[in-house]
Amino acid sequence: MAGLASDGSNPDVSLLYDINGLAKAAPPWFDRVMEYVGEYGIILGLVLVVLGCWWSVRRRGTLADSVSGLAALIWAPLAAGLALLVNIPIRGFVERPRPFKDHQGLDVLVGGKTDYSFVSDHATMAMAIAVGVFVAHRRYGLVAIALALAEAFCRVYMGVHYPTDVVGGLALGTAVALLLAPPALALLTPVVSAVARSARGARLVRSRRAAERLAVAETFGIPEPRLGTGESDLAA
Repeated sequence: MAGLASDGSNPDVSLLYDINGLAKAAPPWFDRVMEYVGEYGIILGLVLVVLGCWWSVRRRGTLADSVSGLAALIWAPLAAGLALLVNIPIRGFVERPRPFKDHQGLDVLVGGKTDYSFVSDHATMAMAIAVGVFVAHRRYGLVAIALALAEAFCRVYMGVHYPTDVVGGLALGTAVALLLAPPALALLTPVVSAVARSARGARLVRSRRAAERLAVAETFGIPEPRLGTGESDLAA
């Protein structure tokens, strides 16, 4: 199964050379930036998106919105971890070498990659997190998905993955995060709801200002308005 891409006539290999060729033409400082971004920067960016999404869902909508949004947000990193576990037997079955081992002339920005290439762990993890965030909050989710796509591009640019490696990673992360979301949320939502009712954990689910606003609304019998699909409701 290692011969998924074997020569330059293969579109996968041709696209690899085209994208990695941008690294050859770029100044050294830009390649160093891309190396950091592709290895760590985008993942750090996704962490910041998750934190921003958490800050948003605990401040807006009804209490039920906050509980369901936070449950979906917790599922995002769990989905990423599960997707990486699913990828272990896939890599072992396909046994595809890194592209620089079979193809000459690539500008490899990161050394020391000795494991198999298909599918990309970085692309898998990034997209699983992004889809989980999208389930929690569409606007933040779109930002996260854009970051995941940028991660996929960076891995090919860096010369450590074929294009089909990252496409497979994006597909795997999406599949795990979406297909397993219903049972995961069914388990996580009651846990988050219990945390919301506790004295110590309530602030993790609901901001003080939002809780006070809800208390005032309940006192005067005014239902708190739910947010539209562009904000913090669960993506359908």
